[in-house]
Amino acid sequence: MPSLFLRLRQGELCTGHQARIRETLQAMSLAIPPMTVDSTSDPLDAMLHRVFGFRSFRVNQKAVCHAAIEGRDVLLVMPTGAGKSLCYQLPALARGGTTLVVSPLIALMEDQASKLVALGLSVARIHSGLDRATSRQACIDYLSGTLNFLFIAPERLRVPGFAEMLAKRRPSLIAIDEAHCISQWGHDFRPDYRTLGQYLPALRPAPVIALTATATPVVQSDITRQLGMADPACFIHGFRRENLAIEVVEVLPSQRGESVCSLLGDEARRPAIVYAPTRKEAESLAQELSKIFPASAYHAGLAPERRETVQKQFLEGRLQAVVATIAFGMGIDKANVRTVIHTALPSSLESYYQEIGRAGRDGEPSRTILMYGYSDRRVQDFFFERDYPKVEVLDRIYKKLARGSQKVDDLRGSLEMDADVFDKAMEKLTIHGGGVLDYSDNASAGHNEWRKSYAAQAERRRAQIELVMRYAEGNQCRMSALVEHFGDMADGRRSCGVCDYCAPESCVSRQFRAGSDDERQTVQDVVEALKLAPSKSTGKLHKELFPREQMSRNDFEDLLKAMDRLGLVDLEDAEFEAEGRTIKYRKVSLTLQGENLQESQRLNLVLKAAPTRKKHGKAERSRKSANSSKARRSAPSARPVASRQATLSNKPGRPLSATAAALAERLKLWRLDEAREMNVPAFFVLGNKTLQAIAAESPRTVDDLMAISGVGPSKAEKFGKAICRICAES
Repeated sequence: MPSLFLRLRQGELCTGHQARIRETLQAMSLAIPPMTVDSTSDPLDAMLHRVFGFRSFRVNQKAVCHAAIEGRDVLLVMPTGAGKSLCYQLPALARGGTTLVVSPLIALMEDQASKLVALGLSVARIHSGLDRATSRQACIDYLSGTLNFLFIAPERLRVPGFAEMLAKRRPSLIAIDEAHCISQWGHDFRPDYRTLGQYLPALRPAPVIALTATATPVVQSDITRQLGMADPACFIHGFRRENLAIEVVEVLPSQRGESVCSLLGDEARRPAIVYAPTRKEAESLAQELSKIFPASAYHAGLAPERRETVQKQFLEGRLQAVVATIAFGMGIDKANVRTVIHTALPSSLESYYQEIGRAGRDGEPSRTILMYGYSDRRVQDFFFERDYPKVEVLDRIYKKLARGSQKVDDLRGSLEMDADVFDKAMEKLTIHGGGVLDYSDNASAGHNEWRKSYAAQAERRRAQIELVMRYAEGNQCRMSALVEHFGDMADGRRSCGVCDYCAPESCVSRQFRAGSDDERQTVQDVVEALKLAPSKSTGKLHKELFPREQMSRNDFEDLLKAMDRLGLVDLEDAEFEAEGRTIKYRKVSLTLQGENLQESQRLNLVLKAAPTRKKHGKAERSRKSANSSKARRSAPSARPVASRQATLSNKPGRPLSATAAALAERLKLWRLDEAREMNVPAFFVLGNKTLQAIAAESPRTVDDLMAISGVGPSKAEKFGKAICRICAES
């Protein structure tokens, strides 16, 4: 089908549609060539140059724009930094009217909106960081038709009357950013995104374009189904980033900060983004880096004004590094980031791919470094157990609710369940439909099918953790492994040539060494052993060659990886079923090159150097041993330890002072207003226990607020500023 603009020029479109597009172009002062049949120029190119300043489209952008302009639903999966935003912004202007943009992150929303405003376009945003007067004006401007773009958070659609207001003057295009959030299998499962599809019919016939950088084939299918897309045009484009060199290095947790400082001490590796697992570690590492060059922390615990300042200084080049928590997306679009470092395992390969994609958006060579160790797996397991309570825990709540509706606090008390465990279990039960909450904190039973959905989601989350660990310990090209993960098996066969697997000699953090004569002899032994069998598990082969552990299993696995790099063997992850369980293992087979290996052949055997370990005195070793034992007895935490006073104030039954009680009442009124606006139960804004603790502490800063149990990054992002203001006025 000819493009919409070409059909316009050839006079194939109806008069009304021709006029609408030509008026849009004329309003933007674009020169419109006469409509002659033999003309081949495309007005879309003129709009691209005049409005956005680009002389040509990037790969695949133009086809996506034409599909959206012609009114087709579109699913676009395109790598971070490849120009996804333009793929909805240009069609939005070409179609005229107002485009509704649903975005899950305030920082990202503000970044995109500010860039569009700088282009002279009319843009409004509605989110929790803005006052109500600003939001009301945005609604007025939308209904008057003066906006090019209206940005909203997904939660806004649940506010009573808001979706109906949008339907009074339907948008011309609906763009859903970070669309992986829609899928319950996506790496950022968000209930309000999951329900977007139920609001779209009232906003049709506007086409929907869903955009994401990180969607596996399963998630892609789920997105189109949940949004009710009719015969969508699917554009799944190149996950490969040719200019990124990926390194994965095993580093002891105590040495990671020092390693980061050493790596970024080289000015050529800056600007840089460093991802840390906790706010405390982000602050500490940023402080150390700032002794060498300008650097700052960026996380949800900072006041919005501080985050905005850090972002602006980083974009302008006044900060050379930002240290951010993995759990908090930054929404920072900076083209010349040279290095991205993770100081711990990310939560999923999807989030890891998105985060490393912030490096090298200008196309210049850039490097990403992932530091990990076995302790990271324990931390991830702790997070999983915290976020996904056992089904039996949820079942206790459900069975209690089946007897009749009751207050949330009464329910928690009757179950004698830990408050944090109860809150998380109640949240999951509600998400999966087993529980229902109203505005008055009354809980009742939902449907009885929640167990299957919850179990499937928990299993997939655990699988994500396993995939990250297997990636870190993987035995193939790092970029190819990521490309394959997102479903491009054909491109996944091509090695990148620059990662730690393909080019170990080029690594800046991972240390390698030449193999010894004994290790070269082991290579020969492996080859001879594999000539007797087509393939073997690496564990079985290790036991055959080293029955008394003369070479450790880890060293043996590293030797096999070196042989794989040389093309002597193939390593493959496999699995089998035993007693109802799936057992994963790694198998090795001999290649033709391996079969032809000569004993006299001198191999360039490159092996991983062992992680360096600092030597400590006897007293220091004793102290670390004691601390290690203590750490094993207590689970790791992803949040700063609350003050003793805050912890005490969270204990049920502790009486409030008169001043604190008055503050609690003001907070309850505010909570009720927020709950009504969001169309959620008050319990979802703040639980009573958390509200009482806030009243007792009266925090004046977001940092103080987040030291209180029950206030995490999400609540701080949405409500922190308002809560601190109420406390300051008390």
